[in-house]
Amino acid sequence: MGHWRAVRARSTLPLMTSLVTRTPVATPEEANEHFERRLAFETDAADVARDVRMGAAEFVIVDVRSAEAFAAGHLPGAISAPGGLGTDFPDDLLVVYCWGPGCNGSQRAAARLSAQGHRVKEMLGGFEYWVREGHPVEGTAAEPLSRRADHELVG
Repeated sequence: MGHWRAVRARSTLPLMTSLVTRTPVATPEEANEHFERRLAFETDAADVARDVRMGAAEFVIVDVRSAEAFAAGHLPGAISAPGGLGTDFPDDLLVVYCWGPGCNGSQRAAARLSAQGHRVKEMLGGFEYWVREGHPVEGTAAEPLSRRADHELVG
């Protein structure tokens, strides 16, 4: 923190209001409630991969991308349900995913499925981060997709 203050003191730019703190910061209690609440709706690729690998997957993985994208590559054991439509889903928890963070298809599908009475979580990062983290992929393009893992980026 001290480094940035020192840099700011030498700057010739006019003092500006922080965009980060322009909206008041939540109390630690409010922040805890918010982040705990988010965990009720979201999971991530690493947690899904761990549960699948350990045999602890007490959920059904639902790929809501197009049938063509699913055929090219998908999470092992996932079912294809473009847009979250057209499948008789079990009563299990559904973990939905789309392409990646720039796609809200999984959110739309989660909204649709939860409105039908299903328990749903969205897998943050979607298929993109599943691949980037180097998790196994099934489908016609599984081999080239597996080469896209970026372990240096994701740690």
